[in-house]
Amino acid sequence: MTSREIVHDKIHFRHDPKWSRSLVTAESGGGLLVCVACVLEMIESDDMAVRSVRKSFALSGITEVLKCSPGAMRELLQQDHRVLMRFTASLMGMLHTVEDVSTLEKVQQGEDIPHILPFTLLVQLLLELQSEVSFRFVLDEIDKQLSDQHSPKGFQPTFNLLGTLVEAGRNVAHILVTQYGSLLGSLCSALLYPDEGLKASVLYVWLKLFRGSAAQSLPVAIRDRLCVLLLQTLANAGSPQLIRSCVGLLWLLVQLAEAVSVLMNCTDNQIMCHENQSVHTDSSQILGQNQEQQSLDCCHLPLILKQLLLSGDEMLQVTSSKCIAAVLVHSPSQYSAPFIQADIPEFLFDRLASTNSEMLLWSVYSCLVLLTEDPLFFSQCHSVYGIESLVRSLKEAQRLSNLEVQKQGLLLLTEILERQPPSVRLFPSGPGFVAASEAVAAGVSSSCLLVATQGVSAASALFRLNHQARPVQYSEVGRLVEAITDRFCELSPLSSTQRRSSGIVRRSSLSSQASRSEGFLLQALVCFQAACRLAEECASDPVLKENAFTAPSRQGPTQDSLESLCRCLLHCCDSIWIPTVTRMYERAPNAQILQYFYSILSSQFTLLPPLMPDFANKLASSGFFRLALEHKGLLCAGNRNPDLNASCCGFLQKLSMCLLSQSDPASGSYQSDVEEVENLLLYNLPSVCWRLSDWPSLLCEAPGLQLSEHKGPRATQYCVVIMLHLALQQGDRLLPDQTVFSSVLWLLHSVQEQGGCVLPRSVLRSALYLLAVTQDKSPSLDRAPLNCISKALSSCQSFSSLYIHHPALLHFICRYPELAEKFGALVLELWLTKQTQQADARTSMADEEGDAGERPEQKPDIETVELLTLKYPTVVLTLLDMLCTREPPLAERALGVLQVLLGGRRDYEVDLCAKPRLLQALQRFSVEVVGHGLGQGHTTQAVNSLPLVLKLLSVMQASDSSSSSSYRKTDELHFKLLYHVSNIAGKLTPTNVESLLPAFSYLYCCLSLCPAHCADRAVSMLLSNSGLMDQLQTVLSSSSAPSLSPSACPPSSLLCCSQLLLSSLITLQHVHSAQVHKSVSWSLDAAVERLLFRKRHTDNVLLVSGLRLLQALLDVDLVSAVVCVSTGSDLVEPPGVQDGALYPLSSRGVQCLSTALSGLLLQKHELLLRASVNCLSSLLGFLQRKSDTSVKHAVCQPWTRFLLYCLLNSEDGCLLHPAVLRLITLLLQHSSTSVLWEPDLLQVMEAAERTGVKELSREAAQALRLLLTQVQSSVLQPPPTEEHKQRVRNMMEALSVQTPVKSCSPSLPSNVLHVGDVFISLSDFALTTG
Repeated sequence: MTSREIVHDKIHFRHDPKWSRSLVTAESGGGLLVCVACVLEMIESDDMAVRSVRKSFALSGITEVLKCSPGAMRELLQQDHRVLMRFTASLMGMLHTVEDVSTLEKVQQGEDIPHILPFTLLVQLLLELQSEVSFRFVLDEIDKQLSDQHSPKGFQPTFNLLGTLVEAGRNVAHILVTQYGSLLGSLCSALLYPDEGLKASVLYVWLKLFRGSAAQSLPVAIRDRLCVLLLQTLANAGSPQLIRSCVGLLWLLVQLAEAVSVLMNCTDNQIMCHENQSVHTDSSQILGQNQEQQSLDCCHLPLILKQLLLSGDEMLQVTSSKCIAAVLVHSPSQYSAPFIQADIPEFLFDRLASTNSEMLLWSVYSCLVLLTEDPLFFSQCHSVYGIESLVRSLKEAQRLSNLEVQKQGLLLLTEILERQPPSVRLFPSGPGFVAASEAVAAGVSSSCLLVATQGVSAASALFRLNHQARPVQYSEVGRLVEAITDRFCELSPLSSTQRRSSGIVRRSSLSSQASRSEGFLLQALVCFQAACRLAEECASDPVLKENAFTAPSRQGPTQDSLESLCRCLLHCCDSIWIPTVTRMYERAPNAQILQYFYSILSSQFTLLPPLMPDFANKLASSGFFRLALEHKGLLCAGNRNPDLNASCCGFLQKLSMCLLSQSDPASGSYQSDVEEVENLLLYNLPSVCWRLSDWPSLLCEAPGLQLSEHKGPRATQYCVVIMLHLALQQGDRLLPDQTVFSSVLWLLHSVQEQGGCVLPRSVLRSALYLLAVTQDKSPSLDRAPLNCISKALSSCQSFSSLYIHHPALLHFICRYPELAEKFGALVLELWLTKQTQQADARTSMADEEGDAGERPEQKPDIETVELLTLKYPTVVLTLLDMLCTREPPLAERALGVLQVLLGGRRDYEVDLCAKPRLLQALQRFSVEVVGHGLGQGHTTQAVNSLPLVLKLLSVMQASDSSSSSSYRKTDELHFKLLYHVSNIAGKLTPTNVESLLPAFSYLYCCLSLCPAHCADRAVSMLLSNSGLMDQLQTVLSSSSAPSLSPSACPPSSLLCCSQLLLSSLITLQHVHSAQVHKSVSWSLDAAVERLLFRKRHTDNVLLVSGLRLLQALLDVDLVSAVVCVSTGSDLVEPPGVQDGALYPLSSRGVQCLSTALSGLLLQKHELLLRASVNCLSSLLGFLQRKSDTSVKHAVCQPWTRFLLYCLLNSEDGCLLHPAVLRLITLLLQHSSTSVLWEPDLLQVMEAAERTGVKELSREAAQALRLLLTQVQSSVLQPPPTEEHKQRVRNMMEALSVQTPVKSCSPSLPSNVLHVGDVFISLSDFALTTG
């Protein structure tokens, strides 16, 4: 035999050549001669030399051949089946010569050990042949060998071979379990042998069997026997290899329900566990020592698995947990109790607290999830024991990359929180709850939406009332809700475009993403509902609501309050949840999602009632009536989705009642109406499951007689009407206006035709509102429907209970005379009353928000005026009746409307019907107030209405032009009104300022605006009224009396009106030489004193009126039959040589008056500036008429130069003001040396050139023209140059051809100016030119 031949030279010659073949191998690098017959004889030879040397060489050579040329060896052996079987048997016989177990293990692991070449060669040969005959031969040989031996000693190589064949051989496992029952029994019996290496080999066979499908065919008796022997082996195992093999087989067995039943019912009398079996815990000692002997009735498997949990081997701990979970999966209710009684949960929780291994965490989580299904888990307080460890492990798991571990841990927490009995608290103190909340929040914030969904589920369970600590951690609940809300931006619905996307993979990916988003949103809604329920439950418990034991270290008193949580819920719901849900399910609504959504919306109405009006208005104006009703019609028709229907109905009812609670009906039946609406909605909303397009047909049905007040088809119609009303009131038109109008009309007609049936007041109110608001887009009504509406409205005892404050209702009633005749006055009264209440509410709110002293003046009721202007002029008469006959504040509101309507809008001749009515009222006042005396009971209404009537007359007179056609047509009416007003004013008590003030204003406006042909009659009539002159004297005397306190003095507005009226009387009496029956005494020194010393403490309007009176007296040289001017010693001296010409003034008086006027000119108040210039003009005219030297002395005083300097150099742009220009002209007319060409007049010229004459007002252009004319005729110092004179001429030419349109100075309104309670005729303050 050479290195290139596997033959025996001595015997090879007698072998048939067919058993030889020359092969090429990698090691030899050339040909290798192999003779199978030689190899077989060498294996079977008893010669020691052959056995030791040549056998090894031959087996090594055959092994190399099988590796390099497996087909050649197979061809050689398959030439004769007997040779193959003989070769196989010889190799199997050699297995018993190998005793080194460790060597066999190395062979199993693939290492080439020369001494055990028979094992390797046999395995390679059989696997190469893959012959069922060969496999059966091997199985027969093994079965025979085991049967012939009393002990399995030495069969470890055989068992290893069998395990390898079962794993790699084709159908070997199936053949073994179906046809070799005795061999299977021998394998079971081998587990009783004390050799742990042998047991490990046997378990190796069983592991290979159960990892394939052949285990399903295993005989039941064998399987059950194996289960019992496995538990016994595992209980007594000592070596790591055997323990791992046992645990591996146990894991495979617990996958089978039948095997689990056997394993869980094995007790110690079956296992015969040895007492005090020593099991090590290190690399060679795995199980704990001193295992206790269990009773015969105790299940042994949980104890074994518990000991595995206590081991230090993580792999065993993981497998133990997986085995427990696998057992529980089959029947948690049946198998949980033994594990719980063995305290398995306690040990599992301990493992959570001591590991961060992903596999172990997942296994323990899964096991505990199954154990929580048994109530015994909670009754033995395992949840209380382990909750802290669970929370801590969750925080560790969230640092791991395995998302499944996080998800499983959150699932376990969810199960514990959901199943925990309410009587046993998991979080008695705040820190424990906070830790759990933080762990859940971290899960919610996970990058994986599935993990976040499970975190939200845990949050839902955490929000249960029995899990809340004391004090309740409201801030933590709020933060958790906000964390969930923050994830909404990541949600993506599956749109219709995405559904049509091409490509299966793309559609699947998008669908999966949308499905995860929908799952998260659904769970989030459940969680939000749980938070709302928690808030409601805490609100119903005074102790929890107060939360009295909050730690003082909190940041603020409101951080952990129930109100802060409710505000957080409302804010999140309003800003994020509502938009997200409506966006995601706008086109494809989901019934389950919407059920929770509407339930959440309903909950908001009970959490923060003060904020609900605004919230309800926002929802209703955003179309939520339509949204909820469409969802009901789409998803709830035909009794589908009853839970969604209930949620929608609850939401609609709370929304409706909140909106109704904001109304403020005038009648006292409000509460009963609310209850009526609530009952109608409660009983009929569930049945309103039609599409909106079907509502008109529903309203037009004739349901017949209805027995119940709140139930039935007719009540359903009422419910629909209320829904239409409330939605339309918020701008949500559920149906077209014409459809609503006709449907409501038909409903009214149907109810009246039915007879004996009256619409409920709340329904009638809604019907009236719908008719009013939808009238504009509907045809006008004829007599029949108007009669129907009138009859329906008349059926209600109190029209005020039907009133809704809306402009359309006022339009609707006033539009049709049939309705206006019956209800016009009522609806107008209610309208004005409500307007007053709203104005008062706005004023009160302004007072609360800011300084009451800065409260803006109440604006006139322009809204009402716009409603009534032109369309319904007859309403003016109704307003006049209210003004004259009703109590304040209604009469005052009517006055406000009439003031705006009659004073500001003259589009039609309203006064033709208003003034006669007012004249009648004045005549009645004259009889009632004057004839019967003041203060009597039956005159109280007249006294209250008189000031309002007089105010209205003043407004009308102030807005009426003397050149208007109405004025010329009603001269006689004007005169009668003037007569009655003056007569009443003369007979009022001086303290009746409320009536005297408008009376004087009216008289003054009449005189100021009276046309020339009527002025003589008017002034004569007033001067003949002694009572009126006495009233004027009383007011003037009271204002100048030094002994009276300020509170006893008349109001400044009354004094203003008195002085203005007196100035007009003086002027007109002088013009028309009217007869004076009684004069008025007036103190000139008191007037000058006010102008000179008290001007800073005197109202500007009062100064203006005083200057107007002084101007009128100066124009008549201080001598008038109307006024007797009285002066003191300071202003007048006895007539002498020097001062006699100025009587009743003295030179000192002139000086004082000039100084006072100069000071007033510097005030730069528009009216005050004009009045001062006019008064100065009258004073200079008076002086010129009396003494030329005096007037020149007056205009050449040093302060005149100072006055001009201040006016011309001010920053207010007064250079081109008409009054300033008029002042300079006056000074030049009277040769004042105070006016210089340069810089004064030149400065004016330059300003006019810069501005341009085109930009000047008409009055300023006229004043500038007069000034330039005066400049041309005056002698100036220094004299102007020829260039300057040419500039003057050029500007004069420009002024003569230019019609100015704009003003560079403040312009005055036309006719009459209304300042506070004072009317001022602007014609009295036009700048004089003479």
